Amino acid sequence: MSDFLKAVINKLSTPAYFVTLVTIFFFITINIRGMWTKRGGLFLLLFIALFFGWSLQDKNFRSIVTYPDNVPIVGMLVLVFFFSWLSLYQAYRNDDRIKAGGVPVEQETTHDKVFVWPDLLYPEFISGIISAVVLVIWAVGLPAPLEEPANPNVSPNPSKAPWYFLGLQEILVYFDPWIAGVVLPSFIIIGLMAIPYIDKNPKGNGYYTFMQRKFAVTFFMFGFLVLWVALIIVGTILRGPNWNFFGPYEPWDVHKLEALVNVNLSEILWVKILGQGLPTNWLIRESLGIFLVVTYLFALPKLLAKTFLKKWYQEMGAARFYITVFLLLVTVAMPIKMYLRWIANLKYVVAIPEYFFNI
Repeated sequence: MSDFLKAVINKLSTPAYFVTLVTIFFFITINIRGMWTKRGGLFLLLFIALFFGWSLQDKNFRSIVTYPDNVPIVGMLVLVFFFSWLSLYQAYRNDDRIKAGGVPVEQETTHDKVFVWPDLLYPEFISGIISAVVLVIWAVGLPAPLEEPANPNVSPNPSKAPWYFLGLQEILVYFDPWIAGVVLPSFIIIGLMAIPYIDKNPKGNGYYTFMQRKFAVTFFMFGFLVLWVALIIVGTILRGPNWNFFGPYEPWDVHKLEALVNVNLSEILWVKILGQGLPTNWLIRESLGIFLVVTYLFALPKLLAKTFLKKWYQEMGAARFYITVFLLLVTVAMPIKMYLRWIANLKYVVAIPEYFFNI
């Protein structure tokens, strides 16, 4: 039974299944209030702890999560879970109070000022001591992940970025460097800076709430937990030698080869469907991809403004609406491109190597 369960989990850990299951789990649990109460959170934490303890019995899983480079990532995942639970617990608690005619807990606080000593410095001093003790124990008990001097003739396999860049390194697999390393991070920064200007809803300022800011909280947590933290997990646990995917209980075999032939959309259209060679003119060759990208980014927002998101358009106005929808579509484009690679081996929707422009 144990081997069968490990085989099932290894199968479900392939990226298409893994990201799909994480997304489904996220949208289901975030709307179930009981998951974020004290009892629900304790049950979920206990289940994760038991599953993690059972998984540690497997030598392959144990070798991954106990590797000195990966220990901080495991600790980070624990903290991410805890603070996600804490924020939603406080949000649902305030929602219940507001529904009953009360005010959020944060607005009931009568002491809005504290003394620097001892209310501030004393906790900071104790926290500093605890942090120092933890770091000393960590340094003594866990060997530093130092390797031999850099050798240009020998590259580590797999060669991974630091944990905080693993999500970005995973995105680089599916997009050109100029998109993954410049465009997408720039949109993230610009989008975060634009939030106060495009989202003028005063509710939720200064207190935790979910029901009053349901879409904003859901979309932000989806972007952070699913499109970033989940990709860090993929890069840490599921990416092995030769940058192949491995299940958490599967040995990292350096001889494992996956014969994948990634093709561009233009090759699918002209070669596989129409049965002829690729046109030499790049504009004709990539006409379908260009049409799809332009339609997705510029025509789809207008369609949404007149149909499903008509209420948004009326409330926000044209400028704020189109900026918001554009940023949303760019965010959603990332998992769409990933699924196209996983399912159809699609490399680029638009491939113009003549000008180093690929999407």
